[in-house]
Amino acid sequence: TDGTNTWMVGPKTIESHIAKHLNDAATSAGRAPPRIIAGFPIVLTSAVDEARGKLAEGLEVYGQLPSYRAMLDREGLGAPEDLAIIGDEKVLEQAILRARDAGVTDFNAAIMRTDEHAFDRTFEFLSAMNC
Repeated sequence: TDGTNTWMVGPKTIESHIAKHLNDAATSAGRAPPRIIAGFPIVLTSAVDEARGKLAEGLEVYGQLPSYRAMLDREGLGAPEDLAIIGDEKVLEQAILRARDAGVTDFNAAIMRTDEHAFDRTFEFLSAMNC
């Protein structure tokens, strides 16, 4: 394969399961490393607890679907909102860099609208970071 596209899969699972297997297979086949696109819910905010509560409602279904539940379990997470990237610029940057270090080649930011200006703030930050 030329790669994969994930949603609600954390960096631990990407590194130890997805990237490892895809990269090993590509190497064995004499192919270039595959692209790994990873989608994460993300919001730049100082109201972390409030944002997490809103995301808990919107992402709840992912904790109930077997395939997503399995990925959360691999990460050691109890709920889908635990995988979301929520916080200030430093928190967001560290999480994005951690994903890159885990093997993510393309970061797919699913910006969450947890308050009136959340989308714009997060979009501006990500644009400046060139994600």
